[in-house]
Parts: sequence; C-alpha cells; structure tokens
Amino acid sequence: MPVEPSIHAQDSLRVEVLSEALPYIQRFRGRRVVIKYGGAAMVRDDLRDAVFRDVALLASVGVEPVVVHGGGPEINQWLNRLSIEAVFQEGLRVTDPDTMDVVEMVLVGRVNKQIVNGLNRVGGRAVGLSGADGGLVQARAHGDGSLGLVGDVARVDPSVIIPLLEQGYIPVISSVAPNHEGQPYNINADTVAGELAAALDAEKLVLLTDTPGILKDRDDPASLFRQLSLAEARALIDDAIVAGGMVPKTQCCIRALAQGVRAAHILDGRVPHALLLEVFTKTGIGTMVVGSCRN
Repeated sequence: MPVEPSIHAQDSLRVEVLSEALPYIQRFRGRRVVIKYGGAAMVRDDLRDAVFRDVALLASVGVEPVVVHGGGPEINQWLNRLSIEAVFQEGLRVTDPDTMDVVEMVLVGRVNKQIVNGLNRVGGRAVGLSGADGGLVQARAHGDGSLGLVGDVARVDPSVIIPLLEQGYIPVISSVAPNHEGQPYNINADTVAGELAAALDAEKLVLLTDTPGILKDRDDPASLFRQLSLAEARALIDDAIVAGGMVPKTQCCIRALAQGVRAAHILDGRVPHALLLEVFTKTGIGTMVVGSCRN
C-alpha cells in the first residue's frame, strides 16, 4: 500500500528540524541554562506540558537546565481562601508575616513539587529546592523594608546544585530564601534566576513571559527586537521604549550579562515549545540580549 505524500512531507519536516538543531545541541552540551518559569505557561495544561518536555529534552541531550519559578496566581487563590487581602505596590506583593506563610507554603510546598512531578513524569530527573536549601540564596530586605518581607538577593552559593547538575538532575528552585537570621523572604523569581545564572556562569538566562519579547511598539508584535546589545537595552529603558513590567525583566537580563552570562532571552511562554524554538533554531522567537551584537 503506497504511503501518502503528506506523510512523507511531515517526516521530511521532522528530520529537517532535527538536522537544524544538531549544531546547537553540540554547541550547548555541558552548558548551563537557567530558565525562569512563569506566566501562562504555568497555568495552561498544554503549555505546562510543553515546557516540561522542553526542559527534559534539554537535559537528555546534555544541556544542564535549572528551573526557577514563582507562583503568583496560586498564591492569590490561597490568600483569597484564607481571607487575606493581596496588596501590591510598584508591581511587588506587599508581604506581611501572614502573607509570607502563604507564599512559603504555596511556592515551596505545592508549586515546586508540582513542577518536579511534571518533569519526572515526562522522563526528567528533577529535584526541588528553595533558597534555604544548602544556603543556596541569602536574602536581604528590599529597599527600606516598607513592603514587609519582600527581599532582594544578597548572596548566591550554588555549590549545592552543582553536583546535581553533574549527575544529570534538574534543579527546580522556588524564589523563597532566608536572610542571615533565618527569616524567610519573598523574592521576585526573575531576580533569583538572574543572580543564579551569574553565580553558575550560565550560558543562557531565559525568562518565559506573557509577551513576545522586547517591542519597539508595545502594541505591535511585529516590532519585536530579535537581538539587542547591552548598550541598546539600556538605551531602550532610558528612552522609555521599554516600560512598565518589562523594565525589571530587561534590567534582570542586563545585570546577568554584566556578571558574565553569555546571553539572556525574553520569550513568549504562550507559544508551545518556545524554549526549544529559541535555543535550537537559527532565528528563535523572542528577544536575545548579548554583551555586544554579533552576526
């Protein structure tokens, strides 16, 4: 029985995609990639499974992925159940002691293990950690402390996760960390991902978001910047082309690059398999920020 031509075409396309990915697999084997996982990719079942498969595939071909996550929507759900008001200032969650208890319960006890289980289910070997484990992250109060237990990263010691990476495990890290006295703090997951990428001398920092990347016109997805230098990214902030919620994400990329990370990517996590499309194809789909633009 003859095979349908369309099947031949589908098989040819799959082989072509694999062939295009090969040099990137060879280039990034043994390199570390820190992935901030959040947004719609954490909420929609289809996107969540796609991310899990992408991360497991990276690990299977010799890349060393590290996943850092937040969990804002689930925190809000639990605060609502417990009749605790969710309050935000300057885009950050005001975190009193009761809210901190919920943040720690949700991020460390629930979301972290859901991600670990999801990665293991698709063939990965994931291990869940928080900033407290092995002294991975030490926090300090953010600003003047007026936001309560909102923290910044004071120090990162990645020694606890390096042996895990060397043995093929995928560390999954929640963005909760203690200060020097052991008080837990709620830290922005982008910030943790950027500082961890620098401490690990990572090849790439990848931020999964709900936007196509950095846009010249925020209302026009076709105005996407495919690649920016550090200087260009800073200029876009100064000129208010990068504004609102994209400012801290872009600043996170800038800081990571300034500390030695080779490239930082802002990707639309609403696109299935965005991670593989960015890492293993020539054009990618988001914005890549590098120390200086190169062809």
